[in-house]
Order: sequence, then C-alpha cells, then structure tokens
Amino acid sequence: MNTHLTTALDLAARGVPVLPLRAGKVPFANCPACLYTSCGGRPNMKTPGPCTCPRPCHAWAAATTDPHVIAGSTWSTAWKQAAAVAYHPGGIALTVVDLDHADAVAWARRTLPATRTVPTTRGEHWIYQGAMSSANAVRDGVDIKSTMVYARWLGPGTGTMTALPDTVRALIVKKPSPVRPVTATVPTGSGECRHRTPAYLERGIAMAEQRITEAASAVHATVYRTFLAVLSAHGRCGCLTDTHAARLFAAAQTKGETTRHCTDAWTNARTALGM
Repeated sequence: MNTHLTTALDLAARGVPVLPLRAGKVPFANCPACLYTSCGGRPNMKTPGPCTCPRPCHAWAAATTDPHVIAGSTWSTAWKQAAAVAYHPGGIALTVVDLDHADAVAWARRTLPATRTVPTTRGEHWIYQGAMSSANAVRDGVDIKSTMVYARWLGPGTGTMTALPDTVRALIVKKPSPVRPVTATVPTGSGECRHRTPAYLERGIAMAEQRITEAASAVHATVYRTFLAVLSAHGRCGCLTDTHAARLFAAAQTKGETTRHCTDAWTNARTALGM
C-alpha cells in the first residue's frame, strides 16, 4: 500500500481529518465546481460552512476521517501522485504555529509557552491544544494554522502539548484598517421604522460589535451572520448609516478580516435578504 495512504488511514483511525497533497504542498482539486478555491465559510459564499459538494471538496474542506473516502476511488489517483499527507488542525481542536526559519523559532522560544514541537524543512511547528482563527504572516516567518486551513503531517513531534495561550491568540488581532463606509453600500430603505427609540438601534449595533470581537473561531462565518442579522433587523427602514457600517467593519478588522472580506460578507448578506 502507498506509504502516504497508510499514514492517512492510521491518522484517520485516531480521529485526525486528513487529505493528500501534491508536490509543492498543494491540495488536489477534487470538485470541478470549486476548482482552486477555498471552500467553506469564506465571505464570498452566501452560506458559510463546510462544502456540501457531492464529493470531497478542495483543500481543508476535503479533510476527512472516513476510510471509505480516503482509500476509495475518488482519491485513488491522488494517492499515487501524492507528495505528502495534510490534516485539518482546527478539526481536532489544535493550533499549529508554523515557524518558517531559525529567527522565528528563536522568537517563539523567547515568547511562547513550551509545547509539542515538530521539525520542518526550515523551522518548526509548535502545536497547541485549542482552536482559533488562522492567519498568515502574523510576523516574519510565522503563520497560524488552525480552523479552515490544512497543515502538513510531519510526525507526532516531541514534548507535552499545552493549552493554546492568549499570546498566540493575540498574534492575529490587528489594528483596524481605515474603513471606507461607502464600501458597505448601506441600503437607503423606505420601510416603516420598527425602532422604538434611537437606543434600540444603538444597542443592536453594540451587540453586533461584541459578537464579532468575542468570536474565538469561525470568524468569517461569525462576521457574515452578524452582518446578516444587523441588515435583517435594521437595514430596510433607512436608519442604518455609514457610521454604523464602519463600526461593524472595524470590529471585523480587529479580528484579522480585510476590507475586501468585510465588503464581500456585507454584499452577500444584502443579496441573501434581497436588498
């Protein structure tokens, strides 16, 4: 049996969702409808969440523990061409701090709590117990791989795994970029206002900001659903302003969302509501 397939089946039996990688650490495109896209939970999808294609889909959304899928006909050609096995860290409540060079490793040893480590070609993976949002280039040579991404399986590593610390979570929190409210395209609306007092709208916006900033995982999905809820409650009467939208965008950006992600989520929410 193919060595990578054997490894994948062994990991799956231990509850680790896996997928094959081509040379260059690139996933196979299993579904033509999602060719070379990142499926599930992206803000440019109307319904965030795992891909619902009839076959295992692309990248992290394809990761599975089902031995019939892993060893079945869908992936039979993939394993013959596979250069590595990957897994979805967030799928088993893990976070990988990917340290890409010696300076990054030295920084981690000075800054982060010790945990299980796995050697890589140029650096190390530090693995913590607990899931969070993923982000690339949080500092020089440091990526965070947890939810909605895949990581190469390079062995079990050494050392005792520790709980995900706040110092790692804080790495993805960025100062919000300047928000252009016009990007949000706030609906003007002409319906009857259902707000009892100005405080009703203010309370709704404040709760939406809190929901976004407190999201510990699935940030893309949380932002979309929050935008959807705000527009559903306040978007048809004309009381929602550019200032309100800017506050929501700023809250999303503190969680690492880009202006484009925010705009896509806002647009998709409006589309879903027929605005």
